[in-house]
Amino acid sequence: MPDFAFETRIGGRVAGVDEVGRGPLAGPVTAAAVVLDVTRSPEGLDDSKKLSLKKREALWAEIIASADVSVAHASVREIEELNILRAAHLAMVRAVAGLRVQPDHVLVDGTMLPRDLSLPATPVVRGDARSLSIAAASIVAKICRDRIMVDLAQQHPG
Repeated sequence: MPDFAFETRIGGRVAGVDEVGRGPLAGPVTAAAVVLDVTRSPEGLDDSKKLSLKKREALWAEIIASADVSVAHASVREIEELNILRAAHLAMVRAVAGLRVQPDHVLVDGTMLPRDLSLPATPVVRGDARSLSIAAASIVAKICRDRIMVDLAQQHPG
């Protein structure tokens, strides 16, 4: 289960960042940045892929109500122009920039850091299963992108 070990070791205002949409054949890539309030962190945070839709939806509402959250996207056109990895990194940088208060440090799920991220940052392999902040970001990004894809499916059936 994820915990606050990375955030505690780093100290200060730490944002977790994760993205969704790198594998699908349609739609944007979506990233979320989340700075949790340690005193109000929702119970049950975990990698979004390990949670049911009902649990993700409930946690999403708690995260939105108790944390500094930002969601950003890279469009299909940006994915085609940059490649999927660079587009995912662009969405991550945009998400971090959209936080109400700039973090002191960023924990990024994965092995690479976005090259345009101007803040101190640490890549965390399997971060959504190890860091509560990244787990929260994974839930927010997944819920937001899934809602976009449901809307797109209604606009473009089949």
